Amino acid sequence: MTGKKPFKILKEPALQSSSLVVGWSEDAGKIGGKVVDYLKRNLEAEEFAEIELECFFPLGGVGVEDDVAQFPESKFYSCDDKNLVLLSSTPPRFDWYQFLTGVLDVAQNLCHVKDIYTVGGMISPGAHTTPRLIMPIVSSKEMKMSLNEFGVNVDMDYETPHGQRPTLSSYLLWAAKGRGIHGASLWVPVPFYLVSSEDPRAWKRAIEFLDNRLSLKIDYADLNAAITEQNQKIAQLTSRMPELGNYIQKLETNLALSNEEGERLAKEVEDFLKRKG
Repeated sequence: MTGKKPFKILKEPALQSSSLVVGWSEDAGKIGGKVVDYLKRNLEAEEFAEIELECFFPLGGVGVEDDVAQFPESKFYSCDDKNLVLLSSTPPRFDWYQFLTGVLDVAQNLCHVKDIYTVGGMISPGAHTTPRLIMPIVSSKEMKMSLNEFGVNVDMDYETPHGQRPTLSSYLLWAAKGRGIHGASLWVPVPFYLVSSEDPRAWKRAIEFLDNRLSLKIDYADLNAAITEQNQKIAQLTSRMPELGNYIQKLETNLALSNEEGERLAKEVEDFLKRKG
């Protein structure tokens, strides 16, 4: 890779002091990818650059999900009137540092990014009817102070467990801090029985934060409709299988389910939503 840029520029966006929102395709509930896709559609963002895949992904084979080949991609989009940059990416399989160096080169040199927000999901034992929180991990005291007014829990004290590798988002914040770019990883809890399907309520919580923080002026009509539709589907299921409704009621009152109850709830919800989908 010596002397070769790991990215391809399609066009240069007109951005100054912009913000970058990053969504990885692989996290609990695929929150990051869903949030970035929603912003991309809602704000009519345009692709302007991409990371060269052969540098970071094994292309000898691709994954398959629901009988559809999942080709890795890593693409940048810009919304110039919002001064916003979006990165939708499959996490690299190797050479993390070189990959993130390429991401930051595009963000800093081409887009003049001043702050970075990664979005991801974390598995939660809660019910789908409970309000979603945002659990941020920040790279600086300045970022922590600036988030106070946006209704997020800035007092979370998280450290990478001993012997484990930091997440790609944490690594990105560390690399960005070295360039003087502030950052925050935004983690949204996803009920365990929605991890394999979708959680539009979690998408909305992350999007609401970004909307307020970055003045994006989002139209939530279709997102609200998706939340209502999913709630109705789960209500249909629990009306047919009242014991599942009892499980959800236990979760709503912070009571834990047994392993057997949790596994059954997750399987029945996943199968039902997949059939309805």
